[in-house]
Amino acid sequence: METLSRFLVFMSLFSGLVSGFAIQNLPITSFEEGYTQLFGDKNLFVHKDGKSVRLTLDERSGSGFASNDLYLHGFFSASIKLPSDYSAGVVVAFYMSNGDMYEKNHDEIDFEFLGNIRGKEWRIQTNIYGNGSTHLGREERYNLWFDPTEDFHQYSILWSDSHIIFFVDNVPIREVKRTASMGGDFPSKPMSLYTTIWDGSKWATNGGKYGVNYKYAPYIARFSDLVLHGCPVDPIEQFPRCDEGAAEDIRAAQEITPSQRSKMDIFRRKHMTYSYCYDRTRYKVALSECVVNPAEAQRLRVYDPVTFGGIPRRHRYGKHRSKRSRVDGTESI
Repeated sequence: METLSRFLVFMSLFSGLVSGFAIQNLPITSFEEGYTQLFGDKNLFVHKDGKSVRLTLDERSGSGFASNDLYLHGFFSASIKLPSDYSAGVVVAFYMSNGDMYEKNHDEIDFEFLGNIRGKEWRIQTNIYGNGSTHLGREERYNLWFDPTEDFHQYSILWSDSHIIFFVDNVPIREVKRTASMGGDFPSKPMSLYTTIWDGSKWATNGGKYGVNYKYAPYIARFSDLVLHGCPVDPIEQFPRCDEGAAEDIRAAQEITPSQRSKMDIFRRKHMTYSYCYDRTRYKVALSECVVNPAEAQRLRVYDPVTFGGIPRRHRYGKHRSKRSRVDGTESI
């Protein structure tokens, strides 16, 4: 397992280098320099190095922080270690939003980590909103090829005027390309970066079947290697200040290499458990930006024939789970 871990780290660094965009070379932003506490009082703790943060959820409150600046495009990243043991109902979020400025037509790009009952794995949900298009919903959900409670792993968002890409340990797991027919549904207004932990008992685990059990509190999420590498926007003039280096890095990062694309295909085939692009109970016709992959569609139809195959609910078959696999260019561990 140690050999495998070293190989995965090497492959992540290699793919970042061949793309012309090395994530590990980006500057780390200290908390004092780049962020402000949102809520949670003493449930937010900044370590002495100024670059590591601990967020806690307990009976009193969750906690969270936000970037000091607004950004129009950029690369945003954090290494995160999630709470272990029973975590049902717990939501850890790493996301971009401008909801405080545009209440009725806000934009959002989400990484949400959804806790689970003991013995079940954390799940990741990604989502995007543009111009208040919350009535549509562009969610995808996944399992991971590692235990996110055992160690820190890097989660990143690339946002440009034409692409949104979600990364896990430099493996792209989702790519959204802007289409003309999306219109304002593609996030296009300046946003802040938010990081929170909170009680999502009403929906996060099995649709609210399992809620937060404070007998297992405190729930602690740990963050380090915080990266804010983008184009900050003056809140008054609403004009981005994007230096040449950041602009070039954004362009480079949106170009997925053949190696990265292969890993993304393996990840999605092995670990994606939901995608709005294949949900026939919500959308009879896939939304314009969806690129329908026959292999993904077939796998999800087997996983859930009702949602992804249009089969009446009374004929629903049992779900099955695939074994954990790696995404380093080979099919499985």
